[in-house]
Amino acid sequence: MPWRLVLVVALAALLGGCGIFKSSKKDAVDEPAELVSFTPSLKVSRGWASGIGKGEGRLGLRMGAALAEGRIHVAGPDGKLLAFDAGNGRSLWRAEPELRWSAGPAVAEGTLVAGTLDGEVVAFNPETGAERWRAKVSSEVIGRPAIGSGVAVVRSNDGRVYGFNILDGERRWVHSRDMPALTLRGMSSPVIASGAVFLGHDSGEVVALRVDDGSVLWEQRIAEAEGRSELERMVDIDGDLVVSGSELYVAAYNSRVVALDIGSGRALWDRDLSAYGGLVLTGDSLLVSDAVGTVWALDRRNGASKWRQDGLAHRWLGTPAVHGEHVVVGDLEGYLHWLDLRSGEMAARERVGRKPLRATPLVDDGRLYVVDTDGKLAMFRVGS
Repeated sequence: MPWRLVLVVALAALLGGCGIFKSSKKDAVDEPAELVSFTPSLKVSRGWASGIGKGEGRLGLRMGAALAEGRIHVAGPDGKLLAFDAGNGRSLWRAEPELRWSAGPAVAEGTLVAGTLDGEVVAFNPETGAERWRAKVSSEVIGRPAIGSGVAVVRSNDGRVYGFNILDGERRWVHSRDMPALTLRGMSSPVIASGAVFLGHDSGEVVALRVDDGSVLWEQRIAEAEGRSELERMVDIDGDLVVSGSELYVAAYNSRVVALDIGSGRALWDRDLSAYGGLVLTGDSLLVSDAVGTVWALDRRNGASKWRQDGLAHRWLGTPAVHGEHVVVGDLEGYLHWLDLRSGEMAARERVGRKPLRATPLVDDGRLYVVDTDGKLAMFRVGS
């Protein structure tokens, strides 16, 4: 099947998974829930905003920001790679190497790494924007790379995972996995912790690899492909995984949320819940937006529900972020919604623009940074 057709099918599947289509009939559409007025209990103010280029538009990416040493780094499909002062939004540097960036950059260990729609991986000096090295992978890179233990881990969209030396770009290892016939348009980013790389695959499996050589430490299937159609059998793990202490938390589409032991992959608990985004952990609460737009707070110890907020149904919610005493989530119309962490009640609402917010908001030092699909980067503060 030509890649363009694969892309169209995958995007159609994503729309169905987001609760937009209830059937194959063109007019059977779940309208996004109407936003209801409420009295805000939280004061939110916009700090600064900046255009960062054309934006991802309808490419189905998650072009989020990365933060390091007081700098916000962003990339766009039109080739711009930029750094801003995180506090005041002042431009620090920009690079335009004529590459089609396809995932938000990763910054760690003094290195910035980003991937492209054409299967290139490029490393930069995050302080100056000077290019350090380039490497080639077998397909487009639509998940954010991970950096740790001197290795940059990059996933390509054909199921391969690569480990590169962050100093010179030399390939250390490659891990391959077959892809299902039909998948959502998206891919979870690798997570590096405790000397291992943790990956969620579109087949519903979680894999732990040794970070220095890519050898398999363990594999665990958390979702079974069931149903009569390829659409019903999709069990993608597209949202980012969360590691905390000795536990790993994972959410799968058409399936469940699972807590695993990071040493063995043994399941500690599971909860039926379908999600195409990722998870965020705060204290003893695990926060997730499900596939129909309900925001859940789960007990990290056993998966029991603490609260649910279903007032944002069918609004294509992204992965939540924790902002002080609140959880914030973006939607398809450019709105950010702040919910009380203790109760899930609506606390505040602000609009970035009129385009969807697909990337997970980034929070640091009381500030929240978010990028929309139109190429707008904005910072918000909460409190007086």
